Amino acid sequence: MSVDYILYGGDHSLFTGKARAYMRYKGLHWEERPATREVYRNIILPNIGAPIIPVLETADGEYVQDTTDIIDFLEARHPEASVYPVTPVQRLVALLLELYGDEWLIIPAMHYRWSVIDQQRDFIMSEFGKLSAPGASYEEQIAIGERTSRAFSGMLPALGITAATIPGIEVAYLEFLDQLNGHFARYDFLLGSRPSIGDFGFMGPLYAHLGRDPVPSALMQQRAPHVYAWVERMNNPLPLSGEFLADDTVPDTLLPILATLCKDQLPDVLDAIAHNSAWLDANPGGSIPRFLGMHPFASGTAVGERFISSYSQWLFQRPWWHYQSLGREGKIAADRLLDRVGGRAALNADIRRWVTRKTGQLELVEGQAPVTAH
Repeated sequence: MSVDYILYGGDHSLFTGKARAYMRYKGLHWEERPATREVYRNIILPNIGAPIIPVLETADGEYVQDTTDIIDFLEARHPEASVYPVTPVQRLVALLLELYGDEWLIIPAMHYRWSVIDQQRDFIMSEFGKLSAPGASYEEQIAIGERTSRAFSGMLPALGITAATIPGIEVAYLEFLDQLNGHFARYDFLLGSRPSIGDFGFMGPLYAHLGRDPVPSALMQQRAPHVYAWVERMNNPLPLSGEFLADDTVPDTLLPILATLCKDQLPDVLDAIAHNSAWLDANPGGSIPRFLGMHPFASGTAVGERFISSYSQWLFQRPWWHYQSLGREGKIAADRLLDRVGGRAALNADIRRWVTRKTGQLELVEGQAPVTAH
């Protein structure tokens, strides 16, 4: 390898957008390669065990999958200008917003890609086809995309996206877009002039789907130009630049977004945690399926059913453990914020069965909870 890292992914891939923006910000010596059919067959499947992107390859032959693991792996190697705030409340907020971007904003992202597919079909299908077969003709790529995209377009009901919920999902997204636009009218990034892990969590859905696909991209540019400008900043950062706001400040402009996270997403996560615990009680030592059936959910005025994502517990454990490990003064400050947004009860919820990722598989397994410092 002539570079330190290779990122295998795709332009239209939600999570590739998250990892790509991070690697650009860190100023690493790396290159991106498309995850073609040959790459899946010869690199990803033998080393990861599942057809999933992005995947990071290092010059010494290590492979890392999952964007959170990729970022943490690279942070340990390249700690300068860390994307994790060191102050207690900002770090909590950044971790919660990564959870929101990765696990909740996927709902509007998938809706605005697939529910309006008739208005952007050729673009979407050609993107899927181009990734799979970059040497094929445009017409061939569209035909290939029609085949390779079916699994993604078929996910809408599992995500809770139905004719009954779409109006409420759109209202919730437009409200979020307006709130975030107001924030980025004042700040370059979520917590100051440096992107945090929360920014990278947002980048996945807000770039590849909502900021790049023709229909939602036009909506973002017209309705939320400051959000669109943030997407461009994230894709073209000045490496290792910027600072988090002084004095552990969390802007008031983020509070409505955090309140929605606490009201809509955290009940979904806590129910998934309960299902994970029940599954492990019945299947000690097993690998938890990624999806554990369906359960009720709400997104704004949208009320329906969506799949129970076992993985959401793994991401939630990050802010939960950070909060639980805080000292007295840090917890007082965190509680002050959580009381304003309705999140204190969720961050004090009992996690009876800790889950962890296992190298070489997507499913979670039971692990050992870290020992809190206090």
